[in-house]
Amino acid sequence: MEPDFPLDLDLPAVRGRRGRTLHARLRAAILDGRLAAGAMLPSTRNAAAALGVARNTVAAAYDRLVAEGYVLPRTRARPVVADLRARRGKATAQPAVALNPAWRRPPVRAPLADAQDAAPFRLGLPEHRLFPHAAWRRVVLRALRAAARGPFAQGDAAGLPVLRAAIARHVAFARAVACGADDVLVTAGAQQAFDLLARLLVAPGGTRVAVEDPGYPGLRAAFRAAGAQLVPVPVDGEGLRVDRLGEGIGVVCVTPSHQFPAGVAMSLARRMALLAWARAHGAVIVEDDYDGEFRAEGRPLDALHALDTEGRVCYVGTFSKCMFPSLHAGYVVAPPWARERLAALKRCTDAQADTVQQSALAAFIEEGHLARHVRRMRLEYGRRRAALEDGIAHWLGEWLVPVPSAAGLHLSARIRRAADAPRIVAAARRHLPGAQPWSVFALRTRAAEGLTLGFGLADVPAIERALRALRQSLLKTAPRGKSQSVQHGV
Repeated sequence: MEPDFPLDLDLPAVRGRRGRTLHARLRAAILDGRLAAGAMLPSTRNAAAALGVARNTVAAAYDRLVAEGYVLPRTRARPVVADLRARRGKATAQPAVALNPAWRRPPVRAPLADAQDAAPFRLGLPEHRLFPHAAWRRVVLRALRAAARGPFAQGDAAGLPVLRAAIARHVAFARAVACGADDVLVTAGAQQAFDLLARLLVAPGGTRVAVEDPGYPGLRAAFRAAGAQLVPVPVDGEGLRVDRLGEGIGVVCVTPSHQFPAGVAMSLARRMALLAWARAHGAVIVEDDYDGEFRAEGRPLDALHALDTEGRVCYVGTFSKCMFPSLHAGYVVAPPWARERLAALKRCTDAQADTVQQSALAAFIEEGHLARHVRRMRLEYGRRRAALEDGIAHWLGEWLVPVPSAAGLHLSARIRRAADAPRIVAAARRHLPGAQPWSVFALRTRAAEGLTLGFGLADVPAIERALRALRQSLLKTAPRGKSQSVQHGV
């Protein structure tokens, strides 16, 4: 026996509207998948009887679906639902002239996007088990109650004044960045800050932007998408090689407090040289200070912005490392000439502020919860960093050399022999899940060989177990004649 429709169509009682309604609801069911490709529709006779309408009404609805390509007619057989995948595939083809040149090639997936969220050595993820969740819940609930008492309102795209003032006080105390609330633009994370700065500073096809090599892919992606010509500049033990900056560069992007991914801090002499270079060449500096609060030895280094006396540094900060990534909150401390321009750019795509979240974040900062959490985690991350440094030197010294680093949430190690790199990287993927080789962050074809390990999710015992396991793996896969030379320290 032929089945009825596998869904409730609920046609109106008004006769004149039944045909149009039947067509619209069948079409909607096909588009959202309730009527799958290949499904047979009831015959017009049975459908009319089941729905209580004239057979001509059903036939007219079927004919219109056939004409539109949603249903395929069949001789002496019931019609079937068409496969829309081929139709959608053809619709995806777009003429190249309609696209921004930066997006004509398929986008490349960011290296960090492939790592598992819970991988213990993934880069950029902070420890969640020690976060003051109770304090955060209290400020969020308070912000929700305050919002419920007043009219629904959209905040200024530049950020709520109370949060901008709180951020200004926070960075002045923690990073020696002298600024006021008017200097701060609140963003949806650091990536939006990079995008806004790129759109402000880049003339498509004409602006040369110097980037660290290896360096942070997200920052490069924002400037490349804006049409910049990226100029890779090498990094050494003191940070960006200022002496390798070429002519015609208008923007320099740096991570001076904790270079990504190597982890070195830019020396004071190198910072002064970079500011002098920018002054001589009329360039702007974008400073990405993503995790500079977490310095294990002494007070965190002052930001590059603190040394700038001419308004050349745009300082970018984020709360994803000192709080949690899903907060999706960052900021730019902008020079006077950039403030209103950046705010206008932000209004183009993000015209209002999340008043509840921003109110909660402001209270979390003002009540001292953030400062206490940073102090606590600075000690904890210091222990984890020391465990990594000592463990690499003790168990893996034959293959790796730790890169000196006293800040942030990751540590790097250079691979001693380039020939060992494929074997070390393969073993690290098994025993240090989330760790990344420097090659995935490099623009040049021949970059230094190294490995970067996050420790935001790995405590000291987990770090020690993983390093010992990596050592045993490397011993087992060592070329014949070499394994005996590294038996000490087991």
